This record gives sequence, structure tokens and C-alpha cells, in this order.
Amino acid sequence: MTDQELLRYSRQILLPAFDIEGQEQLRKSHALIIGLGGLGSPAAMYLAAAGVGRLTLVDFDTVDLSNLQRQIIHRTADLGRPKAASARDTLLALNPLVEVVAIPQALDEAELLAHVRQADVVIDACDNLPARLAINAACVKAGTPLVTGAAIRLEGQVLVWRPGGEGACYRCLYREAEMPPETCAQTGILAPVVGIIGSLQATEAIKVLTHLGEPLEGRLLLLDAARMEWRTMHVRRWPQCPACGCA
Repeated sequence: MTDQELLRYSRQILLPAFDIEGQEQLRKSHALIIGLGGLGSPAAMYLAAAGVGRLTLVDFDTVDLSNLQRQIIHRTADLGRPKAASARDTLLALNPLVEVVAIPQALDEAELLAHVRQADVVIDACDNLPARLAINAACVKAGTPLVTGAAIRLEGQVLVWRPGGEGACYRCLYREAEMPPETCAQTGILAPVVGIIGSLQATEAIKVLTHLGEPLEGRLLLLDAARMEWRTMHVRRWPQCPACGCA
């Protein structure tokens, strides 16, 4: 590790449970971030700042004026640009020591699985259920840890899935009769709420990559920002889950 890296990451290296070994592990790690909107913005920025060595950014969308209220990785000058490219530029300006790959397109099932298999952790920062379920299925199939987050109105949630455990995957939470139809475009979102949840996703990803602490595996963390209350639900694998039931 260079003197520049030691200085840049010194406040993390000071943590007794992290140290230089944790920083070296981050430098060797590859995070796949799918969605560079409200959740993906803080998640990607914190992972880049923390020194995750390779970040692959996937988003098919372009920057719209309505995004700028909460998608802090993009600037007014980026309006109309692909979100993946805009996010890449921001991350490299923040930390030029990391490698950032931008994929400004949607991935089909085979492409998604291939990228998931190359990653050490996947950040699900999407805003629609079909994409979340596809990412979850790919992570289960590939055996790649998944950190999924969601936020709407003044509420948010975070869950971690890792292969080999008894904790629920994202598909376990939403059975056919319980699939939530709402999106932020329909019901709204308070800007800092996605920042809170995206930052938690980055924290959990770093914990997974460096074996720091106890990730939110088998525990669904729920935020009610209106009352600023947190709840934790213990969630076990659904035996009949079409994604992880036989994993």
C-alpha cells in the first residue's frame, strides 16, 4: 500500500477490527452496483471513497431534472447523460485510485448472471420489483452476496443475503400475494431517506467484503423516518422460495 493510500484511508485503518488487512481486502474487492439513483448514489460514493478496488456501475437510464432532488452522484450539468457515465465521472473525481466500469444499458438474464459471478458483492439499488427479483435470483444462482435496499415515502429497509446461511433472500420476503406495486414516482420520497438507506448498503457491503462485524443476514432492518424509529425483523429462508429454497 502506497503512502498516498495509507493517508487517504487512515481513519479506516485506525479501526482495530479493520486495520491495514481490511483496507487491503477492500482494494482487492469488486462491487457490482445496479441502479445509480437515490440508493445507488450514496452507496457508490461511499464504496469508492472507502477504497473498494473495482466498481461496476449498471444503469440504463439518463439523468433527469426530477432525479437531482435525491440522486446526489449527478449534477445539473449531467442532465441528459447516461447515469452510469455520470456516476463514473463523479466517483473517479472522488477517488482516482479505484477502477470504475460504467455499463449504460439494461442487462438481460445471461449478462446479469455473468456480471454477478464476477463480483464479490452486489448492491441492489433498483427502484422496481422485477429488477430486484432478477438480481436476487442471479445472486442466489451465482452464490454472490447481495445487499438489497429499498425506500419509499419516509420508509426504508435493508437486507443482506449470503450463500450457505439460513437467512431469507429478497424473494422470500415477497410471495405472490404480497408483491408491492408502489414506486417513488407514484408516491414520492423524502430525499435524505434514500441517503440513509444507501449509506447503510455501503456499510453492509464493506462488512461483507472484510468480514467486519455482523452483517444484516437473516435480519430485515426497517426505518420509519417520520418517527425516526428502527425495527429489526428476523427473517428465515422460505422453504418453498423459488429462488433460494433449494440453495
